Amino acid sequence: MRVAVTGSIATDHLMHFPGRFGDQLLADQLHKVSLSFLVDDLVVRRGGVAANIAFGMAQLGLRPVLVGAVGVDFDDYRSWLERHGVDCESVHVSEVAHTARFVCTTDEEMCQIASFYAGAMSEARNIELGPVAHRLDGLDLVIISANDPDAMLRHSAECRARGLAFAADPSQQLARMDGADVHALIEGADYLLTNEYEKSLLESKAGLTDAQVLDLVKIRVTTLGKDGVEITGRGLDRIHVPVAKEVRAYDPTGVGDGFRAGFFAALSWGLGLERAAQVGSLLATHVLETVGTQEYDIRSDIFAKRLAESYGDAAADEVAAHLSPLA
Repeated sequence: MRVAVTGSIATDHLMHFPGRFGDQLLADQLHKVSLSFLVDDLVVRRGGVAANIAFGMAQLGLRPVLVGAVGVDFDDYRSWLERHGVDCESVHVSEVAHTARFVCTTDEEMCQIASFYAGAMSEARNIELGPVAHRLDGLDLVIISANDPDAMLRHSAECRARGLAFAADPSQQLARMDGADVHALIEGADYLLTNEYEKSLLESKAGLTDAQVLDLVKIRVTTLGKDGVEITGRGLDRIHVPVAKEVRAYDPTGVGDGFRAGFFAALSWGLGLERAAQVGSLLATHVLETVGTQEYDIRSDIFAKRLAESYGDAAADEVAAHLSPLA
């Protein structure tokens, strides 16, 4: 399956605050909040939504095509991704801006405060999908993840114009979009992915009910945090998949990206929606158990064993054949 993953490519600066953000926030003073948190740890990791999704899909044996904009400082990151099976030939390199930066602090309760510097990402609006499809002799799916908002809208419109199947995954960029933009992004999508809060925000901004959203898209995937994931669609019975069993949670950064990687990898294998959500949930758990969004390794035997522990032997048996080429 030929999959293009569009979206942000960034460097993550991840810090840990040994306390609770909530203890430092005064409800009646939030309009003039001024805080500095003394952190006890800092790690610099590779990240960005599209890069994280592409890395996860490659860990499961696919060769996704990464589509986004970076700076001239991308060389080391490119080498890392290519060594791990990601096609970077369609990445645009800016001549003037640095690769985007994500700066995030996580507290003891896994709450996060973050900032994102777009940098070269703003040039993603200049990327056309046509040459990508031509180079690969067609595309089976385009994942439109968080990116420069104009780029997201351009990719969505181009997918409709070219008849390309696409998944709309607005995530953090919902905050930058108005109702018309939301409608333009999701209309005609084969998949719409959000978390539970983003689901409500999307409906509120677009002035749409859940049923009206399902008139615009084929399948709606909503991650529910500790309560798992819900899948709905036109003429589709509701599917609910619980979270996979975890060993120990370390860092929630990139967990949603991990889910998307596993979900679309399983769909590319020809598996059903429930099974795809189970694979996505387990891959998300691997990310949760790791500091950094691309610091995990997938071992086929361990992955299948953990899938059986969470979802039963039938799930593991069905997925195992597709994991056999992995390390």
